[in-house]
Amino acid sequence: MNKVEKSRAVPASIDDTLKLLGSADYLADRSLATVLFLALRMNRPIFLEGEAGVGKTEIAKVLSSTLGRKLIRLQCYEGLDVASAVYEWNYAAQMIAIRAAEVEGEHDSKRIQSDVFSERFLIKRPLLQALEPDPAGAPVLLIDELDRSDEAFEAFLLEVLADYQVTIPELGTVKAEHPPIVVITSNRTREIHDALKRRCLYHWVGYPTAERELEIVRAKVPGISKKLSEQLVGFVQTLRKQDLFKSPGVAETLDWATALSELDTVALDPATVSDTLGVLLKYQDDIARLEGGKVKELLDQVQAELRAAE
Repeated sequence: MNKVEKSRAVPASIDDTLKLLGSADYLADRSLATVLFLALRMNRPIFLEGEAGVGKTEIAKVLSSTLGRKLIRLQCYEGLDVASAVYEWNYAAQMIAIRAAEVEGEHDSKRIQSDVFSERFLIKRPLLQALEPDPAGAPVLLIDELDRSDEAFEAFLLEVLADYQVTIPELGTVKAEHPPIVVITSNRTREIHDALKRRCLYHWVGYPTAERELEIVRAKVPGISKKLSEQLVGFVQTLRKQDLFKSPGVAETLDWATALSELDTVALDPATVSDTLGVLLKYQDDIARLEGGKVKELLDQVQAELRAAE
């Protein structure tokens, strides 16, 4: 679990939400801040869709750090089940306890069963952890990349989010005293059912404008020169207009900016761009599309646009 600072009250306005995000260098637009504000005030999950690398997961991390709440993350994947997401019993420890009881002469099966199915043998997974009370306040529950899980798990999650409770047959129902702050993300590799979306407030997290991306780069990569930051953001923005299998997200922009700073790059040139494309693009087919004179063509276009804007 993440170590967090003393909890803070949820923002009282949209402007306060923007300031809260900005305090962690997350530069959100007003529409996102509005949805976050409403989700916090209404105790509703927020469902964030968008391309990979646009900052969906980071929103949960920022809420955790700025509000001083524990971050509990459930990373979804194909085959995710209740045992991995909610709870399971420590069968090895239970067997040892049963054998120990038998050695000590205990033969009351009901008493043994009551003992081995007690909370001390329960392994709590993220969803159950998120329902437990916490002195710092309701935790932030990040259900990351829900689209990677199976529809059966999505259906189970629907029940959990309806009442913020789960039932453990051997122990009973565990219900959250205060609902966690739930952030669900999806890269839209498959559609999420409407039934789950209806329980959430929805927001599409798109690629930022050039102006906002420039602000993000300068906030996250301190010391980068004005000229280089403008050139690399312009190049990334132009690159996203190309026919690529996977356009670079903000995460890749920041990685590229950091890499160029490490190389003491002052300004972009075709050779430097070509040598560092592996930081920005993650598929060989996309990199191959930029071979030859394509990098120089795009770079010339960016520099012409920057000169025109001066």
